Amino acid sequence: MTAFEGWREEMRAHHLYLVLAEVEAGTPRRELFIELAADSLEQAGIWAKRAAETGSHVPAAFHADARTRLVAWLVRRLGPRSLRGVLAAMKVRGLSIYSKAHPLGRAHSQEAEDKRHRSVQSGGNLRAAVFGVNDGLVSNAGLILGVAGATGDPAAVLLAGTAGMLAGAFSMAAGEYVSVRSQRELFEYQIELERQELAEFPEEEAGELASIYAARGMPREQARTLAKQTIADPERALDVLAREELGLDPEQLGSPWGAACSSFLAFAAGAALPLSPYLIGLRAAALPLAVALTALALFGVGGVLSLFTGRNAVPSGLRMLAIGAGAGAISYAIGSLLGVSFA
Repeated sequence: MTAFEGWREEMRAHHLYLVLAEVEAGTPRRELFIELAADSLEQAGIWAKRAAETGSHVPAAFHADARTRLVAWLVRRLGPRSLRGVLAAMKVRGLSIYSKAHPLGRAHSQEAEDKRHRSVQSGGNLRAAVFGVNDGLVSNAGLILGVAGATGDPAAVLLAGTAGMLAGAFSMAAGEYVSVRSQRELFEYQIELERQELAEFPEEEAGELASIYAARGMPREQARTLAKQTIADPERALDVLAREELGLDPEQLGSPWGAACSSFLAFAAGAALPLSPYLIGLRAAALPLAVALTALALFGVGGVLSLFTGRNAVPSGLRMLAIGAGAGAISYAIGSLLGVSFA
């Protein structure tokens, strides 16, 4: 990073910290962002001096670019919580205050925190798998019913259902890969920035960390002491800074290929169920059996989703069944109309 780039990054962050302080007026978080704005301005001054030493110069005043102005506008209207990822990409720190993490971070209650995180991670993976199966089930059942309504030829239904299953699964996998890959690249970039800043500006990083601890209710002196102790160990400091400043867990950045494969398999599993009677060669009984299997699966998916909502499994299953039945009936009706029109 050149001195000019460092100055520009810090001034962008300074501008956004002031916007966050404005949005958080009347809350304890305002003081945190005011302090972080001052820290960013101080670091920008260090970059400006470095630029002067190398014979280059920075502008006399900072003028926010279009991207910074857009993010500021969104923060004022949508709030910081919904823009945490965007703000992190703009080098804004202290976003972990919008999470429910312990104020002392990973340094305390390590075992309990790891167990909690593994539980959340497992729950999130299970939820994603259930929704992936549901997407495949509903979309391919709708396609099969639409084609079945248009033509009674089982071969045509099998072809359409197989194409729908593969196209949908590959589409889901590609989308998930791009999403997780982009997110991981952003996180890796942010962590590498923290590593560089920790090496170059340890005192400033300690000050930012102390401000975050203090904003969470820790006495100021205790916050400074803990921050200095943390910064003294570079590897531990990088881990804590990623969690406390960026709200990231360096150990859980996500695998793009793992996410893509999981998404592919979940969608394909759901899509294959209504297609299975056609795959095994049933003819007249294929459509009624596909409808029955889809209905049972929809009810089961609704029941599993009740684990995440805390609601009763039966109403949840019936609601999912009703939604799927409505989608299937509409698809079959449209297929029938098109079949008659093009006959």
